Amino acid sequence: MPYAPTKCTRRSTELSVRRLPSPRPRFSPSPCNPDSVGSLFTGQASAEVPRWTPIVQCSADFPPDIFEIAVSQLIHHPEYNSTLILRSETVSDSTGDFPAAIPPLHGFRPARSIHRRLLPRRPGRDAGLEQHCTLYASDSRDDDLPVVLVLTPIVEPGASLPYYHPGVHHLAFCYVPSEPPLLRIEADPLPSTATHLESRLYRTCLALLDTLHRYGWGALTNYKKRVHHDCVITREEYQDIYLLMRERHKHLVNEWQEVTDPLKHVFEDIGIATFLMLLWKESYDIQKIETSCDTDDESQRSAPWKKWPRPPGGFLDLGCGNGLLTHILTAEGYDGHGIDVRARTSWAHYPETTRNRLHAQPLDPTSLVDASGAPQEHPYLHDGVFIIANHADELSPWTPVLATLFSASGYLSIPCCAWVFDERYERSRVLDYPIPGDDFVNSLNLGGDGSNASSYSRYRIWLASLSVYCGWKVECEALRIPSTRNWAIIGRERAMDAEETPEELHKRVVEIIDKVRERGLFKTRTPEGKAKDH
Repeated sequence: MPYAPTKCTRRSTELSVRRLPSPRPRFSPSPCNPDSVGSLFTGQASAEVPRWTPIVQCSADFPPDIFEIAVSQLIHHPEYNSTLILRSETVSDSTGDFPAAIPPLHGFRPARSIHRRLLPRRPGRDAGLEQHCTLYASDSRDDDLPVVLVLTPIVEPGASLPYYHPGVHHLAFCYVPSEPPLLRIEADPLPSTATHLESRLYRTCLALLDTLHRYGWGALTNYKKRVHHDCVITREEYQDIYLLMRERHKHLVNEWQEVTDPLKHVFEDIGIATFLMLLWKESYDIQKIETSCDTDDESQRSAPWKKWPRPPGGFLDLGCGNGLLTHILTAEGYDGHGIDVRARTSWAHYPETTRNRLHAQPLDPTSLVDASGAPQEHPYLHDGVFIIANHADELSPWTPVLATLFSASGYLSIPCCAWVFDERYERSRVLDYPIPGDDFVNSLNLGGDGSNASSYSRYRIWLASLSVYCGWKVECEALRIPSTRNWAIIGRERAMDAEETPEELHKRVVEIIDKVRERGLFKTRTPEGKAKDH
C-alpha cells in the first residue's frame, strides 16, 4: 500500500445503534424544586447515607440502554466540560469488590466502579484528584443495565477539593424511567455549598446535564467525530511533554518582539515543537544517531528528551518567519536551521546559538537541480535532513519534492494558503496525482461533513496525492495547537512498490521541477513587506 492508515483508522469503532435523521431535540432543563421533586434515592438519610438534593433535570430523549455509552464520555473525557482539567487516567475498573467509599443507593445496586485520576491542566496552580465513578443498576430489573452514575471524590480527612471540582461529597447522574423519561443530576453537597439557581453548583450541574443530553443523542444517532486528534502521537504522551515545554518557554510571551499576538504564536510553536520531538523519538533509531548535546544548563541536561532520537541530518524550517520554532528546538538541543527571505525583528533578540541558526536566504526550488537532474549542493538541504513547512505558503507543495530530491529523513507540512508549484491553487484547473485506493481520502482526517467539497479540503487531497507520487507514506494529524489551520501531513517512511525504485522517484520529482522551469512562472518571494510576519 502506498499510504499508511493512521492509528485512529485502525482503532476506530462504530456504535451498533440506528441512525436517526432528525436533529438533536432542544435541551430544555428545569430546576428541581425541593417541594415538588423528591430524590430518586428515597430512604432514611444518616451519617452513612447521603442526603441527596435533586438539582436539575431535562427530557432524556434516548432509551436507557444508551445511558452507559453517554456517561462513559463523561468518565473518560472530563476535559470536555472543564478547561482546568487536562485529562483523566483510569487507575482501575472492576465489576465486583466495590470500594467502601461509594454511597449506598436505596433501590439500586453497584454494577461497575471505575477509579480515575483527574490531571489538572496547570499542575502548579491546581491539584490533581482521584474519583470513584460508580455505575448502578436498578433493583427492579434483572440485568445490570446502568441507569445511575455517581462520582465520588477521594479526599483525605481535612483536605479540600480543587477548584475545578464542585463542593460535594457525591454527584449523581440519573436516568429516571418516568413518562416521559428524564435525565436528572442530584448532589450530596458539602455543608457550605449553596444549591440555589445562582450558585456555582447549579451552573456546573446545568453544563454537565447539557453535555450528557448531547452525548446520549449522539450515541443514539451514531454520531461520528469529524476530526480525530492523536492519530500519530498519543494524547497522554503529548500532553505530558507539552506541560513541561510550556513551563520552559512561556516566558517568551513577555519577551515578544513582533506586532502579532504572542499568546497564539508562542503556544502554537511550543505545541508544534512538542509534536516534532515526540515524532522524532518514535521515528528514528537511537542506536544509529547522535543524541547527546553538550550544555552547561542543568534544566537542559535533566530534560527527558536529551537522549531521545532525532533526525540524522538535523532539521530545516522552511519559511521560518519569526524564527520561534527554530529557537525552541535549538534551545532544547536539536540541531537545525531556519531560513526565510528576510530577517525578522525577533531574530536579533534570540540567544547567539539561535541567531547562528537563522538565515535570510530565499529558496528557489527550480534552481536546485542541474541539467543532468542531479541535485545542486545546498547548505541546509542534504541527506537525512527533516524538513518543516509550517504555514510555508508557496513552499508547501515543494516540501515532499525537496524531501525526495535530497533524500530527507522526513517532513512535516502544516499548509495554510493554498499554492501549487508556481501559482495559487484553483481546484477547477489543478488535477490530483493518482489516488492510491478508495480509502486514501478517508485516511487523511480532513474533518468537515465528509463531502470534502471545500477548496481547502481539495487542496489537502492534492498535497497528499503529491506526497504519495513523490514516494512517501502519508500520515495526517489534527495538531493540538491554537490555530484553525492545524492539519498536518507527515512523511517519515518511503513507500515504494516494485516499480518505484529510488531512481524512478528521483526522476519524477526532477520532471516536476523541469515542468515548472519550462513554465517560467515561479518567483521567490521578495524580502520587502511583512509577508509571513508571524
